[in-house]
Amino acid sequence: MCEVLEPLAVFAGIALVLKIITDSILRNKLVNRGQVDENIKYLFTQSGFRKKSDIKWGLVLVGIGLAIMIYQFTEITSEAVIGLMFLFAGIAFLASYFLNNSSDNK
Repeated sequence: MCEVLEPLAVFAGIALVLKIITDSILRNKLVNRGQVDENIKYLFTQSGFRKKSDIKWGLVLVGIGLAIMIYQFTEITSEAVIGLMFLFAGIAFLASYFLNNSSDNK
């Protein structure tokens, strides 16, 4: 079963990255040509919105990676590593929430 899932996961990951990149290029071209409404232009050019989202997902991925590293270096079961992934991802979401609120209050 893993022999089938691994190539599918790699293909899905590459497709997702390509879609994100092409969407970003298209949005930037539309904004630069002025073919969008001013309200939408504000949303696309606002760098703070994107940075907050990037920090959130970066923390989540670090948390999941940390759980996988703990699994590799210890003798815990595979069920426990799934629980650790959810735990660390939840902690990362909470940390990003508090980081975003503290930066908004300044």
